[in-house]
Parts: sequence; structure tokens; C-alpha cells
Amino acid sequence: MSTDTQYDVFVVGGGINGCGIARDAAGRGFSVCLAEMNDFGSGTSSGSTKLIHGGLRYLEHYEFRLVREALMEREVLWGMAPHIIWPLRFVLPHHKGLRPAWFLRLGLYFYDYLGGRKLLPPTKTLDMRQDAAGKPLKPLFEKAFEYSDCWVNDARFVVLNLRDAEARGARIMPRTKVVSARREDDAWIIETETSDGTRETVTARLLVNAAGPWVDNFLSNAAGRNDAHNVRLVQGSHIVVKRLFEHDRCYIFQNADNRIIFAIPYEDDFTLIGTTDHDFTGSLDKIEITKEETSYLCDAASEYFAKPVTPDQVVWTYSAVRPLYDDGASAAQEATRDYVLRAETEDGKAPVINVFGGKITTYRKLAESMLEEIEKFLGRRGKPWTAGATLPGGDFPATGYDDMVAVLRKAHPWLDETFARRIVRLYGTEAKDIIGSAGSLDDLGTHFGDTLYEAEVRHLADKEWAVTADDILWRRTKRGLRLSKAEAKALDDWLNSHFGRDSAPGKRKAGG
Repeated sequence: MSTDTQYDVFVVGGGINGCGIARDAAGRGFSVCLAEMNDFGSGTSSGSTKLIHGGLRYLEHYEFRLVREALMEREVLWGMAPHIIWPLRFVLPHHKGLRPAWFLRLGLYFYDYLGGRKLLPPTKTLDMRQDAAGKPLKPLFEKAFEYSDCWVNDARFVVLNLRDAEARGARIMPRTKVVSARREDDAWIIETETSDGTRETVTARLLVNAAGPWVDNFLSNAAGRNDAHNVRLVQGSHIVVKRLFEHDRCYIFQNADNRIIFAIPYEDDFTLIGTTDHDFTGSLDKIEITKEETSYLCDAASEYFAKPVTPDQVVWTYSAVRPLYDDGASAAQEATRDYVLRAETEDGKAPVINVFGGKITTYRKLAESMLEEIEKFLGRRGKPWTAGATLPGGDFPATGYDDMVAVLRKAHPWLDETFARRIVRLYGTEAKDIIGSAGSLDDLGTHFGDTLYEAEVRHLADKEWAVTADDILWRRTKRGLRLSKAEAKALDDWLNSHFGRDSAPGKRKAGG
């Protein structure tokens, strides 16, 4: 067997956890291969509420270790990727019929001081009768608390981790399913199949099962473990409506069922509302918001907003299933969001390490914990290194986004403010490479609608494994909110004619 098909570590799953593990392992000198059966981040990792946060409500479930770790990660991750991660202020109105004000303030005191906050501003109390945050809400809310967390473009976060893993030597296999994995002597024999039917067999000394909601399915179907039952699948759905308020702060609303929902400014002209939390028992191939979830989110938001939020206002929805570690909690919202790593081996050989649970905020720490487990079997290579290493496009100061926009516009005065801000938000310092030497919008090539041009599409296809219009419009750019169905189809046709889909996934033929 050729040496390029023999690896130290083979990672199953291209969500944020698998990508973070591959990146960390490759950066320490392990030979790494990662396979994802669909587009990267197309499952749980692009279906989040898109927050880098400590998880204020987890304090009620006494998950202090998880909350502290998550809080400490906020500014670390912000520094790694300041183009796709940035601070937000959250307004928590005091609802007199629910948690008392002193209880909320106590929780936010811990929130401020548990996690090494340096750049993020602290909590403050608002008079909702005077503050602009009170204007969109019903007048019965007189007091609120405002605190800090961060936003993340989750799908791009996944891809940027993968790009860095590949730059450090990892082999990345998009749209490639692991059809079987068996132990033979002291190695795993892994058979893969791409979406075009191409099969390949590789070997690995250690297998990482980071398949997310499919983690038990992988153990059952590919690895022959029919008794696998480790995760509790919990569906979370979100709705997007036209912008509900003019300021740039977010709301966190308490509900009578002890859950919370967020209302967050989204893509400039919209508001994101979510999430739901209920056990999922359907097919993982078809995850969609239910009418009941839509009504729940609308009703919950309408408890607070002066103007009711109704289902007919919804312009887009998305749903995902979170693979929470099954700790026997009685309610979905009480199941732990912490991660569990579990190693299995036969006579100390050919280990598999399974990843259960986790959240996007703690993915980097999860990866470091995984590397500790990997090194128990394969020996120590390098030291932990990811905390100070930026992701592609993120090599500028955490507070330097506005300066980056100004520099880009100075170099290209024909770029309007909206376009420049959008492209820097997605690509950071790589925005200048996408614009290149263009002297006008026409120089960016085919126009697909809104501010999406050929130069950006080529970047996404060549460097970020984008294959379809959905990959580009709904995961890498969110331009799907602004392009018509006809424009989306034209983009899909263009991708097919210029790059082709008869080559291996992610290695599309050049053309046009």
C-alpha cells in the first residue's frame, strides 16, 4: 500500500469538532486524513445560534466547568478569527413573573468574573424606559441587564479550520463517506467512497469518530458496533424575519418553560430568532423545522416585542440536530452541553476515540483534550499551539475590522461601504486577494446577484471546497437571503459549466 494512504490519525466527520481535531493534530506533526460525507459544516455546525458564549443558562444546571471553559475561550477565538467572530452586547429584560432580578444579576456576576474577560465590556443595568433597547419591547419591561458574548459565522469557522489543517499537511476528503472500518493487526483498514462512486482504501493507526449526530450510526454501520447508543439527539430550529429593531444589540428572552431564546441582528437587514430544544427521533437525512417550532418561536418573541412576530413574517428557517451526550437528563434542555471523549481499543491496538457532545465555543479545547488522548496511544509530538494561531484571513488585531475595511476601500475606491464591509467580514485579509487588481465591479467577472461576483465564487470553489450553489449561498456567504431562485439556479449552472462535477469532489476540473 502506498505511503500516502497510511496515516497516524483518520478523522470521520467534517463538523467543527472533527476539523478542529484535524487542525491541531496536523499542527503537532501527525499525519492526518479527514473525511466528510457531505459538504463541510452542513449539519450541526452550520445550524447553531452562531454564538461564541459561555452559556448563561448552564449555570442553573451547575455546569461551572463548562461555562468557565467557554467564557475563557471567547476572547481566544475572537483573536484567532476577528473577521468572522466579533463582540455582541446582549440585553436580558427582567420578566417579573419569571427569574427574580437578584438571581439574574448574581448569574451575570459569575459570568463576568469566571472567564478571564479582558477586552469584552462588563455587565450593566439598563432602565428600559429610557434606553433605546426598550423601544421595540412591550412597556411592562422596566429593567434589563446588558452583558457581552460573541458572534461567529459558524459555517465559515468550520471551513477556515479545515484550510489551516490542510496547509499544515492534513489530507481533506470532502463528500466522501466511510463505508467500512475494521481492525487488522495494529491498524484500521478504512474504505471510503466519494459521491461519484470512487472507492479507496487507507490505513490509520488511530481512528477519531467525530461524526456528530451520526456518531452512533458510524459505530453501528461502518464499524460493526450494533450496540452503540451514546448520544441524545436534540433538534434546534431557528427562524429569520425582516429586521425587528434598529439598534445593533441582541436580546435574550426568558420563557415560562424555563428555556431562553435569542433575537439577534442578522445579515444587516434581518433578525434571527432561536432556538428550540426537543428530542429528535426522525431521519437524519431530513431535518426540518416543524409548524409547532415556528409557532413556539413566534409566540416566545411576541411575549416581549410590542409588535407580534407571526409565521407569515418568516423569510428563512434552518434546523439542526445536536448530538448531546446521553446523561439520562429528563428534559432535552437539561441534557449536558459538555463533551465526552471515549477511547476503545483491542489489546491496546488500533484505538478509536469517539466524540460525544460539545459546542462550537469549546471546540478548540475539545481538540486539545482529544490530542491528549491520541498521544496516550501514539506518543507525544508537539505542544498545544492553537490558542495563538490565527485562521486564514484572521491575521489582524481583534479590534481592527474597521481599519481593514478602510484599507480595502482606500486601495479600491470604487468599492462601496456595504460591499467592502461584507467581504472583509467573510475573508479578512484575504479580501484583497479576491478583489485582486480589479479596477471596477466589471473586473470581478460574472455578476450573480446582490454583491456576489465571479471572483468570490472562484475563491470559494478553488480554496473552500464549494461545489453547489447551496454551498455558497447558504453556508459560505448567506447570499441566499438576497438572491432569487432564478439567480441561484444560474449560479449552480455556472459552477457546473466552469468547474464540472465529473471530477473527484473538491478537486474539480478547471474551465471557462
